[in-house]
Amino acid sequence: MDRSYPRRLRQKEQELVEWVLPGDRPGYKHYRDLIAGMIVLAEGRRGTGNLVLGFHGDIADVTAPLAPVIAYGMLETTRDKFSITVRECVGEQIDIEIVSNRGDEIADSYEEKQRWTYSTWLPGMPSPATHQPVREVVIDNNRILAVARQERRLWVYDGNTGVNHLIPITNFYNDLMLVKRIRDPGVALKSDMFFEHLDTYSDAELRSSFIAYNAMRRKVNIVAAETVKEQSRLKDYFRKLLVRKR
Repeated sequence: MDRSYPRRLRQKEQELVEWVLPGDRPGYKHYRDLIAGMIVLAEGRRGTGNLVLGFHGDIADVTAPLAPVIAYGMLETTRDKFSITVRECVGEQIDIEIVSNRGDEIADSYEEKQRWTYSTWLPGMPSPATHQPVREVVIDNNRILAVARQERRLWVYDGNTGVNHLIPITNFYNDLMLVKRIRDPGVALKSDMFFEHLDTYSDAELRSSFIAYNAMRRKVNIVAAETVKEQSRLKDYFRKLLVRKR
């Protein structure tokens, strides 16, 4: 493999990055377009398969904290499984990772068995990873919080951009505990209990928890509750008009 930098993305690297960034969704297309003009500046802090992308003349920043994930997928070959991760752009640089369970980078040729990515999920669909039902919580008219119990994943779908933003469970769980006013350390500090107790949380509690989480770690722009109610009333009004005309 080419270990010299800077360099262009290899064909297989480019193909997998573009796969988890579907061009028919505005939010992901923005990243595809950015990456199309970038080069690999250096290997990232996580080693093999972790690459820092940027523009000609840039110096890779491998000291800043890792940015949130913007896209994630999994490729299974006849020999291994590879995770594909694209992180948010920070300082005109994008951190990507294409690595196997054993720490190997992707080969130039392989026999593929299957692949999936959260980037293709839409409300009403099962989880791309497990094909199991997903619990959906309406945040506003264009944002849906999705909870996949089996793989212990949480993400928010933004209907305006088409992006599914993965949500780390720890901080979200902290906000949920505040909403529920739970102070018992045996519960409040154990975020791994979230998926086990999922059925005990109401949609209203999960919605309020995400709104609190999003206020501090913005993922999406949420429409105010009053606006949502007004839009809902207008939709009901126009539905009734259509029924009368029929």
